Amino acid sequence: MDVLVVGAGTTGLTLALQAHAHGARVRVVERRTDPFRPSRALILHPRTLEVLYPLGVTDALLESADNAPTARLHLGSRVVETGLADLALSDTAFPHLSLLRQMDVERVLTQALADRGVTVERGTELIAARDDGHSASAVLRSRQGLEEVRCPFVVGCDGPASTVRGCAGIGWHGRPYAVEVVLADLDLDSGLGLGALDELSGPSGAQVFAGRQGLLFLFPLGEQATWRLLATRASAGESGRDFGQPGSAVPAAELQSLLSDAGLQARIERLAWSARVPLQCRLARPFRRGRLFLAGDAAHNYSPATGQGMNAGIQDAVNLGWKLGFAAGGSRGESTEWPGADVLLDSYDGERRAAAHRRVILTHTAFWAEASTGRIPSWLRAVAAPRAAPAVPALLNRRRLVAEAVRIISQLRVNYRGSPLSVEGTPRLRGAPRPGDRLPDATVSVGGPPERLHRLLDRPGVHLLLQRDADPLPDAVPGPLVSVLRLANSPGRGLVAVRPDGHVGFRSGTTDPAGLTGWLSLIGAAAPPPVRP
Repeated sequence: MDVLVVGAGTTGLTLALQAHAHGARVRVVERRTDPFRPSRALILHPRTLEVLYPLGVTDALLESADNAPTARLHLGSRVVETGLADLALSDTAFPHLSLLRQMDVERVLTQALADRGVTVERGTELIAARDDGHSASAVLRSRQGLEEVRCPFVVGCDGPASTVRGCAGIGWHGRPYAVEVVLADLDLDSGLGLGALDELSGPSGAQVFAGRQGLLFLFPLGEQATWRLLATRASAGESGRDFGQPGSAVPAAELQSLLSDAGLQARIERLAWSARVPLQCRLARPFRRGRLFLAGDAAHNYSPATGQGMNAGIQDAVNLGWKLGFAAGGSRGESTEWPGADVLLDSYDGERRAAAHRRVILTHTAFWAEASTGRIPSWLRAVAAPRAAPAVPALLNRRRLVAEAVRIISQLRVNYRGSPLSVEGTPRLRGAPRPGDRLPDATVSVGGPPERLHRLLDRPGVHLLLQRDADPLPDAVPGPLVSVLRLANSPGRGLVAVRPDGHVGFRSGTTDPAGLTGWLSLIGAAAPPPVRP
């Protein structure tokens, strides 16, 4: 075992898939015995679908998703409808938001792991973990008793109350919110002849109601009833709160009151389940301590505004997973690390913690507008928004404006230009994405009919993109997880090296074998050059 993954949510499952795909031997443990739990996340972003594509799971996810959702925004007596598909995002194969329950994402990822011979060990709990310098050790408890294991790396994907974070002694900075989320699966009586239920836009329609007390959402994604309700309200202030996790049930009368306060004149016919979810805004510092790593909710906790939780965790996992695989020697067919592995491993904290900090600011601002019960945000939702409703369709019709908002929310704009893994070769290649930038999708030719670039990069590993007139690479350069593609419709003599997570790592105006070999050695994708006496 190279990597012990603690937690089998979407973050842990993705990390195990990514590390395994890049040569690591993985083990996944999960203290919950039952794979089912109420889905808290319901949206997949375009960038998340992109980073999962080389792992071969995106098509299965899209089969279960609503890829052309609509949303109806209720602002007082006015209703504004918008589509969330076919956004003006020409540089991605997924120009839409996808409605998909977290439990369905976990089902697809779990099956993908099983297909690769990796089984989630449910009912196995991490009791302790320790960094021992050159390796890590952990104590696991299951029905068979206690087990002590040693391995190169332990990754905590075990949520806000992370045992790995506690064992690593990593600080957890932030504060609780004074607002909580209410979740419920319910059936509603839509035959009353009143209110918004007579205007539902069909099985793909999400309903959003803005009021003084906050926002109320109805998604046609209930797991035990027709509708999933998500609403915000002032926190009940319960003691012993487990942040981010479904807590005590909410009485039907309170849910009915939330519907009425939102202006929805509908009666709850059946309440399948409900829960209040206390929220917090926190960020771990750092994301790594020695051989112990944090990802997803164990590293950062947000409000549900803009749908960051599941998406951010998956993107953490894709960033870290290939690095652990390469650090463990999987890319070179070896079972030991090389001396420079710490540069590669440290880059995870430098890259993803900076991105997480920006998301904290984004989600905190959005949540203030969505859910704060203060005088200004309450007035904005209940008074200003209905008055401005006539102008909303014109704004939504500006597809580029909406697309730019989606770019920011979905992390299509995230770059790692300051990372030590982002290297500019000599001479500089002009007109190509900079090292650290996401590689945009595009229509290219490799000698046959035009194809989408990302579809050609549909396998794990590093991809070397040669321009049309570039010199061939020496046979010694590509390794087991390095592929080469020549772009016939891209004139020039340059080269772009794409990391396994879809970001540019190296570029040069020529093939520059020495510079490229140095970069491949830096990330562990090639054997380092011999040390000369």
